[in-house]
Amino acid sequence: MTFHPSLSGSSLLIPSLLAISLALTAGCSSKPPKARYLAANAGSACYAKAVPTAGEGGLAWGNTLPIARQKSLNNCIRYAGRSGGTPRTCKVVLAECK
Repeated sequence: MTFHPSLSGSSLLIPSLLAISLALTAGCSSKPPKARYLAANAGSACYAKAVPTAGEGGLAWGNTLPIARQKSLNNCIRYAGRSGGTPRTCKVVLAECK
């Protein structure tokens, strides 16, 4: 006597769930991606660069000169700390608007 396994409802559960999840994700892939950030702050006319005495500095763009200066100072502090530099010595060395 040979045993022939029959397909029951529980054995079809996993393949059915897999097919449904693939169908749902495939439906979302045709949508165009949403831009989460503006491309390099398109429209920002001002930029600033801050550097520490040791380590990496930071360059940033902003709508106004004070915003660009603050962003570059924050970036300098972050990057100098990561690169083993001196974050407390960051100074803005260049700041201008187009």
